Amino acid sequence: MMKKKSIPASKPFLILFLCQMISALDVPLDSKLLEELSQPPTITHQSPKDYIVDPRENIVIQCEAKGKPPPSFSWTRNGTHFDIDKDAQVTMKPNSGTLVINIMNGGKAEAYEGVYQCTARNERGAAISNNIVIRPSRSPLWTKEKLEPHQVREGDSLVLHCRPPVGLPPPIIFWMDNAFQRLPQSERVSQGLNGDLYFSNVQPEDTREDYICYARFNHTQTIQQKQPISVKVFSLDSLNDTIAANLSDTDIYGAKPVTERQPVLLTPTGSTSTKVELRGNVLLLECIAAGLPTPVIRWIKEGGELPANRTFFENFKKTLKIIDVSEADSGNYKCIARNTLGSVHHVISVTVKAAPYWITAPRNLVLSPGEDGTLICRANGNPKPSISWLANGVPIAIAPEDPSRKVDGDTIIFSHVQERSSAVYQCNASNEYGYLLANAFVNVLAEPPRILTPANKLYQVIADSPALLDCAYFGSPKPEIEWFKGVKGSILRGNEYVFHDNGTLEIPVAQKDSTGTYTCVARNELGKIQNEVHLEIKDPTMIIKQPEYKVVQRYGQVSFECIIKHDSTLLPTVIWLKDNDELPDDERFLVGKDNLTIMNVTDKDDGTYTCIVNTTLDSVSASAVLTVVAAPPTPAIIYARPNPPFDLELTGQLERSIELSWIPGDENNSPITHFVIEYEDGLHEPGVWHYQTEVPGTQTTVQLKLSPYVNYSFRVVAVNKIGRSQPSEPSEQYLTKSASPDENPANVQGIGSEPDNLVITWESLKGFQSNGPGLQYKVSWRQKDVDDEWTSVIVANVSKYIVSGTPTFVPYEIKVQALNDLGYAPEPSEVIGHSGEDLPMVAPGNVQVHVINSTLAKVHWDPVPLKTVRGHLQGYKVYYWKVQSLSRRSRRHVEKKILTFRGNKTFGMLPGLEPYSSYKLNVRVVNGKGEGPASPDKVFKTPEGVPSSPSYLKITNPTLDSLTLEWGSPTHPNGVLTSYILKFQPINNTHELGPLVEIRIPANESSLILKNLNYSTRYKFYFNAQTSVGSGSQITEEAVTIMDEAGILHPAVVAGKAMASRQVDIATQGWFIGLMCAVALLILILLIVCFIRRNKGGKYPVKEKEDAHADPEIQPMKEDDGTFGEYSDAEDHKPLKKGSRTPSDRTVKKEDSDDSLVDYGEGVNGQFNEDGSFIGQYSGKKEKEPAEGNESSEAPSPVNAMNSFV
Repeated sequence: MMKKKSIPASKPFLILFLCQMISALDVPLDSKLLEELSQPPTITHQSPKDYIVDPRENIVIQCEAKGKPPPSFSWTRNGTHFDIDKDAQVTMKPNSGTLVINIMNGGKAEAYEGVYQCTARNERGAAISNNIVIRPSRSPLWTKEKLEPHQVREGDSLVLHCRPPVGLPPPIIFWMDNAFQRLPQSERVSQGLNGDLYFSNVQPEDTREDYICYARFNHTQTIQQKQPISVKVFSLDSLNDTIAANLSDTDIYGAKPVTERQPVLLTPTGSTSTKVELRGNVLLLECIAAGLPTPVIRWIKEGGELPANRTFFENFKKTLKIIDVSEADSGNYKCIARNTLGSVHHVISVTVKAAPYWITAPRNLVLSPGEDGTLICRANGNPKPSISWLANGVPIAIAPEDPSRKVDGDTIIFSHVQERSSAVYQCNASNEYGYLLANAFVNVLAEPPRILTPANKLYQVIADSPALLDCAYFGSPKPEIEWFKGVKGSILRGNEYVFHDNGTLEIPVAQKDSTGTYTCVARNELGKIQNEVHLEIKDPTMIIKQPEYKVVQRYGQVSFECIIKHDSTLLPTVIWLKDNDELPDDERFLVGKDNLTIMNVTDKDDGTYTCIVNTTLDSVSASAVLTVVAAPPTPAIIYARPNPPFDLELTGQLERSIELSWIPGDENNSPITHFVIEYEDGLHEPGVWHYQTEVPGTQTTVQLKLSPYVNYSFRVVAVNKIGRSQPSEPSEQYLTKSASPDENPANVQGIGSEPDNLVITWESLKGFQSNGPGLQYKVSWRQKDVDDEWTSVIVANVSKYIVSGTPTFVPYEIKVQALNDLGYAPEPSEVIGHSGEDLPMVAPGNVQVHVINSTLAKVHWDPVPLKTVRGHLQGYKVYYWKVQSLSRRSRRHVEKKILTFRGNKTFGMLPGLEPYSSYKLNVRVVNGKGEGPASPDKVFKTPEGVPSSPSYLKITNPTLDSLTLEWGSPTHPNGVLTSYILKFQPINNTHELGPLVEIRIPANESSLILKNLNYSTRYKFYFNAQTSVGSGSQITEEAVTIMDEAGILHPAVVAGKAMASRQVDIATQGWFIGLMCAVALLILILLIVCFIRRNKGGKYPVKEKEDAHADPEIQPMKEDDGTFGEYSDAEDHKPLKKGSRTPSDRTVKKEDSDDSLVDYGEGVNGQFNEDGSFIGQYSGKKEKEPAEGNESSEAPSPVNAMNSFV
């Protein structure tokens, strides 16, 4: 009886279900088969259900599907058909359903918000995608608000609210200071899940004015910041000192000191709260408490344990995090806040709901006409999801009727289907938390049998092992499979065979007589097909002599044997392992054909040695243990080079081989590692010894290959770690018989040196390669495709032959054959050579020039006929030169330029041309001999370009209010000059540039007088020329109008804030030096007076200022602005204004400014890392452009100081 593998069943329902599944067809994953079978559409890729897009980039909505024939695609938007042809901003990718909405070219992302769904359809059905909700990300600005400073008593709790703008997706919140550093957090100070900053109790070090909340919107890569929040912490001691002047002693000493307080929860409020989380999400619970000392948080689950391996504590144990929550995680979670004065707790009741998730998703069904099948769709969730079916994207209730289909809740039952029953069904499982949508097709196929296993496949199996012969098949209805052995054999039956459902024939115990040809036949009602495979049974591999246990003394030698027997048609490989690892990389381990030898054994060689034999079909192994023991005491060992081998003997003499044997000399306490065999050719090179080969130190015989016509003598050198021995005495001589050459000369070439010859060269054979006396060469040649017969000549003792009278540059077939007195070498291979080259005969024609711009042109030409090249075409040369400049009409020395274009190129680019010039060029073809004739000269002209800078600009004749400018025309006008452009602006004494004035000057002018200028003022001039193409490069100069008659400068007008390149050097003026000396003398006298007053005990206000600043937190508040002032009786000790605290280089130092970023604009000039830390450079206020404003924040210059005295 035939055996078939089956699956036992225990319940009637399971039997029915399995019968239905077995009746369905399994389509093999064979690429060729899949390309031929019709198949309904399958969605292979789609965008996520909730798709948030960047409003600055194009929107790409993915929808990819496969099917046979390829499906077409359509879309709905908000439940109605979306006609993409009517929207110019929307395109669909070719052979795809993916939509691309062009936002970067004028579209607005907000206009395309909505719910999109893709349908892929072919003649066998329609598959639909999920509902894809498109929403553009949003990163709104912070609302403007006035933040009052927080004044808190030491030890009290505090909450700084962040209240970030609502974005999509929600932003990541972090707190930083004005220096863009993360604010340190601890058990006392930490950030809550809502972004607020919580202080369990405040300390004096919490006083600062730059608590800044940042919101990072990752989707748009933007960061928004809140206005800085100021916190002032008062300690009772400092507060009493501060208000002592206004309060009585009773008020001061009656204030309560900082007292410890038991915990109070800041968040959540109350004693209980609820939390709902979805299955599979991360559950985050938070408790933050106030108190002094700082409370410690502990979490428990009432009536159970916190889940192991999924529970984590964050934010100093204030946050409980449970990942991948399930319904079992529902329950009451209690947080307990405790310090030394007591505790408080809060219970959070957690309910875990679940969006729908699959228990059994519907799977594709391939049926034959008349078969039955089922689609099952089972999902779970909390609450329980509802199941609805669609057919080809239409609710099944209103879909076209199909008599073979019956819907039973979450199951569709198909009975006696026909080809028209093919369709794609959609199962929708939904509850209030989400939905699942799955496509599954029913594909009804009628296909004759196909066998997918390659024909005549060969299987090789070791005897007594199972043999599995494949017969992969497909057909609809499902074909029946039968196996036959031999061409005319009967059908296989019986217990010695197992027939698998996938068509495979199994022979559980294959024997030698199982060898043969097996035929697989597949048939159904639509046809029949068969396939033959072949089975060979091989003998098993065996180790007939296994390695044995060995005990060896240290520094001795040991050998393990591993002799194998294997099938003659299999090639075995032998691997040795030590302790199941590779052998050490040590030359002491010698692996032979059937043994392993270890030389100079050491203690580390102790272990288990395994011989593994592998073939392509089987593997065997055997192991043995090596034990290394200490050697008996021995006298001191003297190591030396080995003695030379002796008693060399030649045996087994043949024409091309001989066997050499020898007896090794004394090793001298260092094992011989290898032997080197050398030979002498007494016939060709007597007295010269050559290297022949080398063999391991354990080998004393070697089979040597010999060459004909050599009088051999051999000697052997032994080598150990110390060095080489002296060579042995030479063996007897052995003269091999002569023979015809075995090889022909190498590197045969044919290259002509003149237009009418062919030079044939080759590498001569060495004497050793001649194989006999009378070495000569037979040189043969014939013109390719012209001569049928070879012309030959025999030469000796040369490596070159010249054939004269050849046509110019024609191909020749060449061969050179060696011969001696005993005959010829094997027939040589032919090579192609060419006779000599001559200069090309014709010039390239139809030369055309296309001028691309004023400095670049492209030249074209027609290639010359190859026959006229008369040689190897190397390329073309273009000669070109400038004839004259069109602007100056002057000729100059002609300097020709050459560009070479390799190969058979017919165009090239001419760079580096001068604008507005006349050029000539010609083209020549080049071969190995040289250049051909030039083509007729071609004239072309380059258009105008921009000019070079004027050759010079001089400024002369300065007066109180005028300057004279003189200039030279550009060295390279590159066209017809149309005008000159002059720009100038004043430079004030703080190195800043004033308003820029521009003047256009006719091209025929060479000078200009500028009037109505400011006196004693430096001006900077920018000057350039123009052609019709544009402006050229400019030159700059600076000049100063002279001072007035009084010799004293009036205040300069400051214009703009751009720094000038130089300043007026007035420091060298005599009047300025005298003025500065007087100022210095007055300051010195003032310092001496102050010093004398202090030494006499006078009260100096600095002491009072130091006292007032001893503790800045207890300074009295001013009534007018609420700031902390200073106690001072001197008017000159008033606090510095904010403007005076800015250094002259305009950088804002931390100790110089308490301003927040908000004082300097909406944002910061920089970027943030992923963790929110700041990258970039704080730039302060933006600098104004040169012509704006007339004020400067620079420190006063000496000139300004002088002006203040006037």
